[in-house]
Amino acid sequence: MKLHCHFIAALSSIALLVAPAQAEDRYITVASTTSTEQSGLFKHLLPLFEKDAGIKVRVIAQGTGQALDTGRRGDADVLFVHNKVAEEKFVAEGYGVKRQEVMYNDFVVIGPKNDPAKAKGKDIREGLRHIEAAKAPFVSRGDKSGTHAAELRYWKAAGIDIDSKKGAWYRDTGSGMGPSLNTASSMNAYILSDRATWLNFKNRGELGIVVEGDKRLFNQYGVIMVNPTKHPHVKVADGQKFVDWLVSDAGQKGIADYKIGGEQLFFPNAAR
Repeated sequence: MKLHCHFIAALSSIALLVAPAQAEDRYITVASTTSTEQSGLFKHLLPLFEKDAGIKVRVIAQGTGQALDTGRRGDADVLFVHNKVAEEKFVAEGYGVKRQEVMYNDFVVIGPKNDPAKAKGKDIREGLRHIEAAKAPFVSRGDKSGTHAAELRYWKAAGIDIDSKKGAWYRDTGSGMGPSLNTASSMNAYILSDRATWLNFKNRGELGIVVEGDKRLFNQYGVIMVNPTKHPHVKVADGQKFVDWLVSDAGQKGIADYKIGGEQLFFPNAAR
């Protein structure tokens, strides 16, 4: 009888240890752009979701192209990215269940405050033409991210075949937005950035916003659930809770409430 009591007590102790561990294990993995993390949005937003749903979010912050590849491999449950054409292709190929729009902000061209290329203005095409003509130092992420894809679209819109024009003036970093901005700051160079990461960036040196306000600089973000028919281990129920929360009134308010110095960084626009 005494042995039996000890055995029951031991089982109870194990149960007490296992229960919290199981609770802590409730999480999803979200592959997202570097801008959602480096702008500080996730630090503000994810605790709100975790409080509402009791589900933790582990973020893999990488360029959108890499995030989509992570989803293709089944190494994430949800994608939160910003390259609409690539996102729609991802869904069309069967890797994602559905793409939903969540929020937007805009891109800006950052450059030296004295603007040696005379690129300042509201027209992204004219700005890039001036930068290329002056062969002024320009930093590119070069990482197949949403921002890199946008940059390449803008060079093309400006009538510039950037692959044939690259030289010492054009620097590919192959890294995220924050490290690329650090490179631009150290080189006193021009760079395309999402506005949110720029507003949260501290190491500005002599850089400031040079081009802004062009409607072409619109930057839409979408969320996609990874398709469980491709990857059965995907956490469908909890992942869908995150997707639904992002486009809900609570999630949209959380996005709108994130500000730096009184300036709103992202603008919710989920179609519900």
